[in-house]
This record gives sequence, C-alpha cells and structure tokens, in this order.
Amino acid sequence: MEGVKLTIALIIAVLLQWTLRNVAEPMAFVNFPLIIVVYAALQRNSIRAILFGTISGITIDALSGGLLGANGFCQTIVAFAVSEIARRVYLDNLILRIPVIAGACLLNSAIYYWLHRLFGQTPSGDPIVTGAYTFIGTTIAGTVIYLLLEAMSGDKIRRRKSDVFKPRRQTRRRNPIRLNK
Repeated sequence: MEGVKLTIALIIAVLLQWTLRNVAEPMAFVNFPLIIVVYAALQRNSIRAILFGTISGITIDALSGGLLGANGFCQTIVAFAVSEIARRVYLDNLILRIPVIAGACLLNSAIYYWLHRLFGQTPSGDPIVTGAYTFIGTTIAGTVIYLLLEAMSGDKIRRRKSDVFKPRRQTRRRNPIRLNK
C-alpha cells in the first residue's frame, strides 16, 4: 500500500512540476519530484527510490524540452545517496529530514549545472540565483509535503504529539544472564 501511495504522489508531483510553472512563476523553483524521490529514499527502499528518480527525471526532461537525461541522472544519484545515508543514519523524525531534503536539493542543482557545463549547454538563468531559490522553495515545500505524507500514513500506531522530538535511540537493556561467572 505504501508503494501505491508513493507512486500516486510521484505522478501528482510530475504533473505539478509540469503545470505550475506556467500558472505561478515562483512555483517553478520548487522541485516536486525530487521531494517525493527523497521521501521514497528515506523509507529505506533503495530500488524504489532509484526507479522513481530515474522515471521522474526523464519524464520532467521530456516535458520541459531541456537536456534529455540530465534530471534523470541527477535524481538517480540523489536517490542513491539519500537511501545509503538513510540505511546508515537514523532519520525517522522531521527535524533530521529537513537537512536531508536541503542537501539533496543542493546536490541535485550542482549535478544538473555540472552536466549542462559538461555537454556545452547553457542552463537557463543564473545558476547561483536559480539554485538559491530552488533550495529555499524545495526545502519549505518538502517539509510541508513530508508532514502531509506522514499524516496520510497507513500505520496503525498513533503518533504522539511530541513525535517530531522523539528520542534518537532507545537505551539498551542489560542482559540479566551473565555467562562469565
């Protein structure tokens, strides 16, 4: 069920990315598919996150008419990096996920700019200004979307009010049986 929810969210994110830039100019700086790809990578399912990154990136490239494959490559690298970090580091609360989406946005922008430079293409707009606006917009929108996706979660366990500030790790219990007496 979680996979279906993320697939529907990815389809909606690609449609929003494609249509909102024509409706509202500031929404062009929010990378909705990247938010969903990072959320899928934070769920510790590497294969799903990498597939989502590749499919959404190539779809956005095909719809925007830019360098075909640049977004797909960028989002695949970001999905792999975030899923590897999520496997090794505890990232189950919102406070720790905000820097992850911000770092993923910076990495995505840097790789996208580097690919355009590598192939001799000129990216649209000033890369520093575009990167800064994308960083701010995607981080804020990603935080709100993560809250919405967690609220729609199908978990049966009810979360407490202080879920955002839950402890990092549980304390380890001592073993009552001692073998070296």
